[in-house]
Amino acid sequence: MRYQFITVWLVALSACAQSQSFTKKQLGGPCEDCQMMFEGIPTTLETRATVAPKGEPGQPLTIRGIIYMRDGKTPAPDIILYVYQTDNNGLYSKGKNQQHAVLHGHLRGWIKTNAKGEYEFNTIRPASYPNSKNPQHIHPIIYEPNKGYYWIDEYQFDDDPLLTDRERSHAANRGGSGIIKVAKDKNGVWQGKRDIVLGLNVDNY
Repeated sequence: MRYQFITVWLVALSACAQSQSFTKKQLGGPCEDCQMMFEGIPTTLETRATVAPKGEPGQPLTIRGIIYMRDGKTPAPDIILYVYQTDNNGLYSKGKNQQHAVLHGHLRGWIKTNAKGEYEFNTIRPASYPNSKNPQHIHPIIYEPNKGYYWIDEYQFDDDPLLTDRERSHAANRGGSGIIKVAKDKNGVWQGKRDIVLGLNVDNY
């Protein structure tokens, strides 16, 4: 009984410490379910992250870039980028034994920029929602330590036939344009690059 009490106490203490380590202030207006980025966040974050586990159906994709300070020139270190997306069927499917942020599905991940502001994540190309004309996209949320979190424009793909001129005109360019050009490398992996500017076109930043 005592062992069980200690275990529960340690789990609660760990959760408390984790929640207190983030300034959970929402910036830039409404951000639907963005707070889920803190659910299940790893205790250690790297500059490279794997979003799609080995064997995940779909076309492999790597996205990399640099996150800059508001001046658009100075690299921003220690910034957390959280991403989530649909699977190869266009669904936010729940992972096996997934307990956190089920609405975001199992294809989710966190990246922390290095001293050069660099980030990279490996995933698959997301499918459009079933029976829809919604372009392929990956949702990104930025967290700035001691400042707060906010959404930026979705990652979208310049070669996506669903990304019409009308869809492109709806872009808010928060953080800069999210429309990226992609090309397959010699191994058949889609490669794309997107740089991000903190606070760019974010209201009340």
